[in-house]
Amino acid sequence: MSYSRRQILKNLSVGGASLAMAPFMQSLQVHAAGKEEALPKRFVFVVKSSGIDKFNLVPEDLENHFLQSKGNIGDDAPKPGGAIQASLKDRKLPEKLSPLAPFKDKLIILQSLSGETFRGNHTTGYGMLSCHNSEKVPIAPSIDGILGRHLSSGPYPMYGLATSERILEGGTWKPADGYCYPNVSAYKKGMPVAFQGSPLKAHADLFGVGIASPKELKKKLALNGSMMDFLIDDAKLIERQLNGDDKERFALYTESFDVIRNIELKKARFAAEAKNNAPTLTDYYKSQVPSERIASHFEIGTAALITGMTNVVTLQLDSLAVIYKELGIEKYVHALGHNDPGLSGNGWDGVRCRKEIEKSHFNHIAKMAKTLEGIPEGNGNMLDNTLIVYLSCSGGAHHDGQKDWPFVLVGGMAKKLKMGQYIEFSGYKEKGHRTIANLYLSFMQAAGMNAPETFGQLDGSLRHLELAGPLEELMAS
Repeated sequence: MSYSRRQILKNLSVGGASLAMAPFMQSLQVHAAGKEEALPKRFVFVVKSSGIDKFNLVPEDLENHFLQSKGNIGDDAPKPGGAIQASLKDRKLPEKLSPLAPFKDKLIILQSLSGETFRGNHTTGYGMLSCHNSEKVPIAPSIDGILGRHLSSGPYPMYGLATSERILEGGTWKPADGYCYPNVSAYKKGMPVAFQGSPLKAHADLFGVGIASPKELKKKLALNGSMMDFLIDDAKLIERQLNGDDKERFALYTESFDVIRNIELKKARFAAEAKNNAPTLTDYYKSQVPSERIASHFEIGTAALITGMTNVVTLQLDSLAVIYKELGIEKYVHALGHNDPGLSGNGWDGVRCRKEIEKSHFNHIAKMAKTLEGIPEGNGNMLDNTLIVYLSCSGGAHHDGQKDWPFVLVGGMAKKLKMGQYIEFSGYKEKGHRTIANLYLSFMQAAGMNAPETFGQLDGSLRHLELAGPLEELMAS
């Protein structure tokens, strides 16, 4: 059987591939080598603002330890109950998670992990993915950046898409229309990841190489290469005149030139996949409606994974200034977090509004999961080797939600994770409590990395607890 696969690989070219042939061809190569475990692994981080409603994440027949807010949603008291670990197999999902019902065996609901030492003004910023107290300035690599550099063989180690330039916005929401830095991801200290805000420009970034003619592509690469060589030579002259910290900061700046040039060169090698898998451009990509903007970003992110342009995508869905009018909500997300009156025309309070927003997000996630599930890869499909991670930049509440940080995971990681579970850890400082750093260590291990014992800054209030290594409840082996 492996011989026939080798013959197929010899006789077929990726350039003639149709939709979804890029991962299929890679899976053929893996089969030919007899290494199913070598199939590519992928992560999608989906970040929302203003916390996640914890109460409506608990399946109906399990004891709900979370209080339904009466006043400000950020005023939730710490949960009083103990730990829960239960299968989702015969349980009905909470209503807002209903879009994910077809993926119940590939779903994990996680509650009560903490990241209490990562603070900020309505957002933990870089802290949520790096586990450092660094809202506005990256002082360490984030988990998506780390995984991207380990997993991605395409042009981009990771690709970020953002609807807003920052989480805390003043005035009326205006969607980002180009590259921006929403304080989410970083490759290393002082090197944040730029997110693309415009669906049209993201499409050009990722798939324009597949649309350009070979002559145009060659000309562009030659021009960019000459320009980058000129800039780097010029930068070296400046660098020799600097000392100390200034020299270190300037080195990060010049490093970006090499990054850009390498991306362009790699994109040229992925031209066929980009051409065959790029989503069709429509007026939908120009929409200023939040849900439609989010849908465009999900579509582009999905195509980026299919084409192999990257193996890690991070989506920043909204900011505190966004108004989801298309969902019947009349106030911006910030007001929902404070449960202000007159939030919707149909009498919904802040909790109900947030529930409807999160359900709309899960609809987008379900669509992405369905697309990936429909693409064969190895003995399964792309979703089997992709993990979609839904979280909030402020944990489990509008304010100070870092003691109870919820996550929703969808997909799989080559059977390295035990999917189909509801897991709720013991409360903050209690025996058995774990942190978001332990979750990220789990991701590293599942991705085949040699993970360290700890990740990020340790919480001094949890010195009495064992916080090394991944989450045992999550790991299949």
